[in-house]
Amino acid sequence: MTGHIGPEAVGEAGQSGLDAVASAEQIHLSLKEATTVPAPRDAANWATKVDRLQVGPRDGVRGTNVDGRRLTGPVQGFGKMLQKSYRMDVGAATVPTEAIAVWREHFSEFWPKGSKFAGPLTGINPGEVALLDISVGGGVKLSTGVMVLYADAESFTLITPEGHQFAGWITFSAERSGDSTIVQAQVLIRANDPLWELALMLGGYRKEDRHWIATMTALGRRLGVESPAVTVNASWVDSHRQWRHAGNIWHNAMVRSVGQTLTGRRRRQAPAA
Repeated sequence: MTGHIGPEAVGEAGQSGLDAVASAEQIHLSLKEATTVPAPRDAANWATKVDRLQVGPRDGVRGTNVDGRRLTGPVQGFGKMLQKSYRMDVGAATVPTEAIAVWREHFSEFWPKGSKFAGPLTGINPGEVALLDISVGGGVKLSTGVMVLYADAESFTLITPEGHQFAGWITFSAERSGDSTIVQAQVLIRANDPLWELALMLGGYRKEDRHWIATMTALGRRLGVESPAVTVNASWVDSHRQWRHAGNIWHNAMVRSVGQTLTGRRRRQAPAA
């Protein structure tokens, strides 16, 4: 459930069900500071502390801009902090644990055409790293990744590395509401740097909406929903930009992905010696 959005948001944020909102004050612990908090009772569901991500090549994706990167929660980001929820009623026949089991096992299959999610062989489990190639047009794919921060029978949370368009996490959860099961994807994010902030304000947020609506619609159909309907709710948690983190642009995965794409094209076009 959304209480599992990360160590930075433990406490009151986990007490209000799917719609729980963590305030800026509640998440003001950094990832480093969070390691001093005593281990929760569900410690086995959390990823262990990592200083830098370690991941090797994986079939189907370019797999760049992830290895050696630090994780970035909303505290480490640059832009305004946004919480957004995508919700869908999947009916009475599917229980929450079944919905999450299907989502975890087939996560990459629900992604829209043109984007690839190369998950770990062991599945979506705490501490595992997935690699992403996301089509952005012009033959360019944004290469980045995510780490599984938390996972249990009714929810799982992914957190982003340096350079990703967002600094933050997204929690996928399911809960019984009356006679129906509601599934939700909830993000708590900031743009990672000034360039990403500009891109998001100029249409990036709308593209992100289309991505998750398409993903959840595909999930709904897999769960037997004839006409899946996804609702979107958004609110600004913090309207301030954190200029002290403007230097995050050094790791910007889009800039690096464009450079890697152009370098790859030149190598393919170079005449053989």
